[in-house]
Amino acid sequence: MREILGRRRKFSLRRGARSPLLRAALTCATEWQWPVLPGVGLAPGSGRPRECGCPQPDCAVPGGHPFDPVLLAATTDPRMVRWWWTNRPTAPVLLATGGRGPCAVSLPAVAGMRALGAIERSGVRLGPVIATPTRWAILVAPYSLEELGDLLYRQDWVPSSLRFHGEGGYLVLPPSQIGAGGVRWERAPLRRGGRPWLPEVATVVDALVEASSSAPDGGSRLAY
Repeated sequence: MREILGRRRKFSLRRGARSPLLRAALTCATEWQWPVLPGVGLAPGSGRPRECGCPQPDCAVPGGHPFDPVLLAATTDPRMVRWWWTNRPTAPVLLATGGRGPCAVSLPAVAGMRALGAIERSGVRLGPVIATPTRWAILVAPYSLEELGDLLYRQDWVPSSLRFHGEGGYLVLPPSQIGAGGVRWERAPLRRGGRPWLPEVATVVDALVEASSSAPDGGSRLAY
């Protein structure tokens, strides 16, 4: 009987590989070596599709945050990744930023759309960009808190709408669904084997500040 159950479980894991979320998680974990874990997801059968699956009735980021397992459980182990998404096939894919994974700079969605065009017209090369209905995140090479502090200290001014996702942070990866809506690649990861290319955080921040301060009307491209 145990052998039959074992064969059935193995078959279910193979079937789970057809899931877009599992495929995305496995690509990040095994091909790119980015540590991932499942997000809490949205509450099933509640009649409120945007309600978070966590116990907090007023959750600020419905569906798109760690709960169980906690963020420290993020891994690149394909066996763990398969187990997680076989048991929770609709769970959002979360990237643990910093350390072995990329970091990111994010800004409000409208500002992100404007700034991205301005940055690319200036000739600055960007890496992957994640878009949600509320915020866009530009992935960058891992940086330390000290490096970020030195970078910000050198700036005369930094838009208050910018957020920095480093060690101990996380991002929701495509093709996840969260309370705000779908998560997608605005700029898909480009690679020639191995990990996707990532720019340095200083390059991105300098370009964002320049794009913001050069708005034609004298305002800021990065304002809400």
